[in-house]
Amino acid sequence: MGIIEKIKEIEAEMARTQKNKATEYHLGQLKAKIAKLRTQLLEPPKGSSGAGEGFEVTKFGHGRVALIGFPSVGKSTLLTMLTGTHSEAASYEFTTLTCIPGIIHYNDTKIQLLDLPGIIEGASEGKGRGRQVIAVSKSSDIVLMVLDASKSEGHRQILTKELEAVGLRLNKRPPQIYFKKKKTGGISFNSTLQLTHVDEKLCYQILHEYKIHNAEVLFREDATVDDLIDVIEGNRKYMKCIYVYNKIDVVGIDDVDRLARQPNSIVISCNLRLNLDRLLAKMWEEMGLVRVYTKPQGQQPDFGDPVVLSAGRGGCTVEDFCNHIHRSLVKDVKYVLVWGTSARHYPQHCGLSHGLQDEDVVQIVKKKEKDDGEGRGRFKSHSNAPARISDRVKKAPLKT
Repeated sequence: MGIIEKIKEIEAEMARTQKNKATEYHLGQLKAKIAKLRTQLLEPPKGSSGAGEGFEVTKFGHGRVALIGFPSVGKSTLLTMLTGTHSEAASYEFTTLTCIPGIIHYNDTKIQLLDLPGIIEGASEGKGRGRQVIAVSKSSDIVLMVLDASKSEGHRQILTKELEAVGLRLNKRPPQIYFKKKKTGGISFNSTLQLTHVDEKLCYQILHEYKIHNAEVLFREDATVDDLIDVIEGNRKYMKCIYVYNKIDVVGIDDVDRLARQPNSIVISCNLRLNLDRLLAKMWEEMGLVRVYTKPQGQQPDFGDPVVLSAGRGGCTVEDFCNHIHRSLVKDVKYVLVWGTSARHYPQHCGLSHGLQDEDVVQIVKKKEKDDGEGRGRFKSHSNAPARISDRVKKAPLKT
């Protein structure tokens, strides 16, 4: 029996099992088995030579955005309008067969936008090149899920289910669970609050399913069984997602208003070029990019080419700003002067741990190089004269 058949058999068993207090331990073990099998499904087959055919593209710019959606929802048209890069669009499905990159120039930054082939139900099992599409999505900073406003709401649920099956958690934060394997000592289970979904016995059974018999587990929130399995697996990626509803020109105003009021949702029309500027603003807001301008000492700030930082790519502190310029700059920094919204007064003397915000101006003050000798002038304690008599230069005799 293959891995996919095993997963379907366990899912069928979970579907016919009643959910109550007596069966929660059994359901927890079944969830752990499914998570293990799906992890095996994503691994490359043993004995395979070569990496296989994929369409990964080199990272470029200050951020990466991936377009995910069903075939013929307008992903290629959206890429062409936002970036100017031509991506073939036609009235039939699966027009795009590979990854087509484009660059969005917005707020003095460059954002890479990837047009991926449409995925279908069962993409997590490898149908329709689904694995390659999802692998490229994992390398992105944010996901734009393009949906057809005239279709049913089930498309969004199908896509979310396919992405969650391969370890992508959309618009979620990592669970507050501390987990560490040990060599000896058994399983240590603790919590800082009352748990309603998981108890000590269920935690032991899930860990034993993973053949873990020595570990330390600490719950800092009332997490579920799925959260515990995600922490044990350790390969989940938590990403932000914007749900983009295209083709609003073919539905009524009541449907447009309902879709626009949903969280993390934007309604657009590529055909009539409606609301594209709001989409770019929402994308910029979710990516959390921070532009920092440099100011040389005694000169005006350089507002032409900012240093772009982000929490997902290194961080937004002064130390991260220095590392972005050069790795050896941090050890020479005495302090920095900051102008902008992160400063309490202008200018503010800050250290390396100060957090920067968008459109801040930073001037770096370096440490002064010390002389080899202490003191100045005739008070120097170190002489530049030769240490040995043989090294001294003999003066020429005086002329008489």
